[in-house]
Amino acid sequence: MEASNNLYFSKEHTWIKIENDTGTIGITTFAQSELGEIVYVDLPSVGDEFEQDEVFGSVEALKTVSDLFMPLSGEVTAINENLLENPTLVNEKPFSEGWMVKMKVSNPNELSNLLSHEAYQKSINK
Repeated sequence: MEASNNLYFSKEHTWIKIENDTGTIGITTFAQSELGEIVYVDLPSVGDEFEQDEVFGSVEALKTVSDLFMPLSGEVTAINENLLENPTLVNEKPFSEGWMVKMKVSNPNELSNLLSHEAYQKSINK
């Protein structure tokens, strides 16, 4: 898993990479490995606004569907349209080509509710 000072994790297994006031969001390696092969991704529309921990979409694997939870409050500025045609990018490259949405972060103070790489690793290795 990629470790970075600007990468944060939610307890719901989403990650967010912060660059200035923009966040790039995806699901963690742990989440996609637990789900199995991703066959469909349901993403929000550009301009949609979400609160922290609100459901912003879902991923469908061969045997289950899982909601996606927004790690920080903000407005969606881009979606990864490549996932609509090739959802397995979430499995193959979750931290690069498998990102899901980009957003303008509206409340950077919410970062304190997220986990560092080390804390997230501890939470999944219980």
